[in-house]
Amino acid sequence: MPLPTPSPTSTAVVTGASSGIGADLARELAARGHGVTLVARREDKLNELAAELTDHVRVEVIACDVADPDARAALFDEVERRGLTVDILINNAGIGVVGSVATAPVADEIAQVRVNVEAVIDLTSRAVQQMVPRGRGAILNVGSTAGFQPFPGQAGYAATKAFVRSFTAGLRGELAGTGVTAAVLHPGPVRTEFLAAAGMDEREFASAFPKFMWMPSRTVAKIGIDALAGDRGDVIAGIQNVISTRIFQALPHRVLLPLLSKSHPALKRDASRN
Repeated sequence: MPLPTPSPTSTAVVTGASSGIGADLARELAARGHGVTLVARREDKLNELAAELTDHVRVEVIACDVADPDARAALFDEVERRGLTVDILINNAGIGVVGSVATAPVADEIAQVRVNVEAVIDLTSRAVQQMVPRGRGAILNVGSTAGFQPFPGQAGYAATKAFVRSFTAGLRGELAGTGVTAAVLHPGPVRTEFLAAAGMDEREFASAFPKFMWMPSRTVAKIGIDALAGDRGDVIAGIQNVISTRIFQALPHRVLLPLLSKSHPALKRDASRN
């Protein structure tokens, strides 16, 4: 099932649209003629992106913290109040804790579950329950290559992305024949604000991955929207990340876990401080 045909009253809701992959997913959709509803906490950043896109498509800005259940519950009502129908939902908003669970603030570990898991379930469920009766719609959830194996140094984050992968696959099975499709995009290393928000120096983190593995966020965004349009379901961004992910999957945990523990920059940093 391809992407729904855009119309003056349809919109694509993109969470985490204030920067990085989220902003580029919105750009990619707008380039294909889809109106977009930009959602994130930072309204000023959303307004900047809206000014860039508004000459091409209808753009709406809704400041919303998807970690807040009440804000999430009101999101689609606000879209409807503006006379629009959600034909596409992009669950891109995500946060991550970088470092050892033994030293991470408990509140931060819980917060990443609220954003990366709870918000995905909530918004996806609301969207599906609107889309299925209409017989059209598309949902793209943004996962991570970290979700394919345990990841010491980002244990909770990897677990949330493993959830996104499994949830989307199950949902996709349920939606077969309804006219609604779901896909999940797994980026590898991408230079965005994610690392800074997680308290990690990008240069320090970059040393853990070869240069060829890093991809521009717009390239990743295009892969994601292409996957949704082509009904491909589960897509890793970039052949280099496909290869590395498959290698990690093939390694037994007794080999993989020590390897990842020794190479993760946050764990190396913590070890040097002790």
